[in-house]
Amino acid sequence: MKAVVFRENGGVDKLTYTDMEKPKISPYEVLVKVHASALNHLDIWVRQGLPGVEIPMPHISGSDVAGEVAEVGMEVKKFKVGDKVLIAPGVRCRKCVYCITNRDSMCDNFKIMGFQVQGGYAEFARAHVDNIIHISQTYSFEEWAAVPLVFLTAWHILITQGQIKPGEDVLIHAAGSGIGSAAVQIARLAGARVIATARGSEKIEKAKRLGADEMIDY
Repeated sequence: MKAVVFRENGGVDKLTYTDMEKPKISPYEVLVKVHASALNHLDIWVRQGLPGVEIPMPHISGSDVAGEVAEVGMEVKKFKVGDKVLIAPGVRCRKCVYCITNRDSMCDNFKIMGFQVQGGYAEFARAHVDNIIHISQTYSFEEWAAVPLVFLTAWHILITQGQIKPGEDVLIHAAGSGIGSAAVQIARLAGARVIATARGSEKIEKAKRLGADEMIDY
């Protein structure tokens, strides 16, 4: 398959478009034909190199993947070839006490697709069936690819850690960013009063459209 990879850390010049081996799936995995993979800032940090963090080389970045099912493992029952899906990028062991009690981000072996494991800047990407989510045709593949990592992060901040409740006030900084715009929508969905900050009228209006009750242009 074709993929965008780098073999050493550095600038954009380290990226190459080349041939890589097509992933082989286990009985509990799904192979996804990638239609869109977003550019997350994490992809830039990983390419540049993070101190003390080892990643597989040559490396395929891409934490945010949307596409359609190309192949399913023999134990996979919920998906079939042709299904439109996105991949949740958080990879857990599914065995430790944290994973069993739905606190998988605390798993000692927790990894992020496109970071510690190979990602979606390729024709195909594989993931455990637990990480595969059906998507509707309401949005394009490109729009769905903007969802996974930022919504995962914002949900963890607001719901898992913050435990926000209906009627509470929630202040969201940088509402024009990926995580910020996701946080506005999640907080609104949770019934909170959303106060959002951003810079410039365009970002302020976007935050308002996404559900912010009060806007502060800093």
